[in-house]
Amino acid sequence: MVNYLIVSLGAALGGGLRYGLSKLTYAFLPISFPYGTLIVNITGSFLLGLVMFFLDPKEMISARLRLFLTVGFCGGFTTFSTFSYETIYLCRDSEYLIAGFNIVANVIFCLAGVYLAYLFSKLLT
Repeated sequence: MVNYLIVSLGAALGGGLRYGLSKLTYAFLPISFPYGTLIVNITGSFLLGLVMFFLDPKEMISARLRLFLTVGFCGGFTTFSTFSYETIYLCRDSEYLIAGFNIVANVIFCLAGVYLAYLFSKLLT
């Protein structure tokens, strides 16, 4: 039961931060492309990579803190469902090139975020 509460708290904080960061993004970038979701997904991928490649192997965090940060916070912060919806919405509006770019950008940059966290973790060890 405690683990459910830990995950729920992390997800609530991650979801709140996702909302705020996404809104902040559109104060600086146009709404014609889902930049907010892309930035959140890249950031969350990087954070997840840091936790799993740096903090966890060095035993700098407990199993419960890892659960809070990965399943809870990063799970609530990143948003594959919103990415999927926004991509379909773009296709519905016949914005196929932008939809394709959205798919490619999310996959490549999120993988790059995790990989950069891996490289960064290697530098710190």
